[in-house]
Amino acid sequence: MNFSLKSWPIYFIGIGLLLLFIVNISLGSIQIPLTKVFLTLFGQGDTQDTQYSIIWQLRIPKAVTCIVAGAALSIAGLLMQTLFRNPLAGPDVLGLSSGASLMVAFVILMGASAATYLPVVNPWSLAVAASFGSGAIFLLVIAVAHRVRDNTSLLIIGLMIAAAAGSLVSVLQYLSKAQDLQAFVIWTLGSVGGTNWSEILILTFLLIIGGTISITSVKALNAWLLGDNYAQSLGVDIKKSRLTIVLATSLLAGGVTAFCGPIAFVGLAVPHLIRLLVPTTNHKVLLPMVMMGGAALLLICDILAQLPGSSNVLPLNAITSIIGAPVVIWVVMRSKGVKM
Repeated sequence: MNFSLKSWPIYFIGIGLLLLFIVNISLGSIQIPLTKVFLTLFGQGDTQDTQYSIIWQLRIPKAVTCIVAGAALSIAGLLMQTLFRNPLAGPDVLGLSSGASLMVAFVILMGASAATYLPVVNPWSLAVAASFGSGAIFLLVIAVAHRVRDNTSLLIIGLMIAAAAGSLVSVLQYLSKAQDLQAFVIWTLGSVGGTNWSEILILTFLLIIGGTISITSVKALNAWLLGDNYAQSLGVDIKKSRLTIVLATSLLAGGVTAFCGPIAFVGLAVPHLIRLLVPTTNHKVLLPMVMMGGAALLLICDILAQLPGSSNVLPLNAITSIIGAPVVIWVVMRSKGVKM
């Protein structure tokens, strides 16, 4: 790609993403000189050094998780906003996050009782439970998508499924012990700091699959923006296209929720922020830009959550909400001018 004024956002976000990655692994409760960070990244550090272990075993996995999770959530958000032609649609509108939360609530809040039904050692028990919950909701949504003819009905049903799952979570919270309730609340705050390399590999694999499905669906995504009838006139198989988009969203959002908990606002806000930099509706351009933008935003949120210069760490969802909420307000305020 030749450099031009129109392509500057790609280079801007790409360079910013690299800088944010370096800043992210440089910050933490233990001060590590920037020179040592660079030496470690290029494999020239002392493998027996504690700081070397901190960088490779804690900080780099966390930063990579930010990149993968941010990219996955942002693609899922773009897919949902396109499918439903609704600027306020996010990756959780199908109820996937609610299904994951329900199963995690069952495991955490039911305590020893849940171990009978899910004999998996932590921390994989939460990931398995979240995956099972998202998968069950996904199968239900797929069954619904086969029967309904319009996307509005699918959106409403997805929201109702999420509401039903949320009500069951509330019942479990009411019946749970205080310590179990605290553990569940901590999980719902979202975190990118608890993943290991094997979990990151699974997340990356899901991102590759979901991203590939999205890229191969560019024609259908562009057609969806102008309505069902227009998409059909271009030869798009409406039912197959809808199922494909739902599948990609489920893999992306469900995987992130399984390993990082429900991370709010990233998938909702990033597509709108990218459209400010790149005023286009062509998903061939939007998809890679949204991937990089989501990765950059989650890195920024993680940096702010670490409270640079302090040993305290804020909940990740608190930061994503602080950044994402103004974006949603802005979208609502100018909704008459939004072209979806």
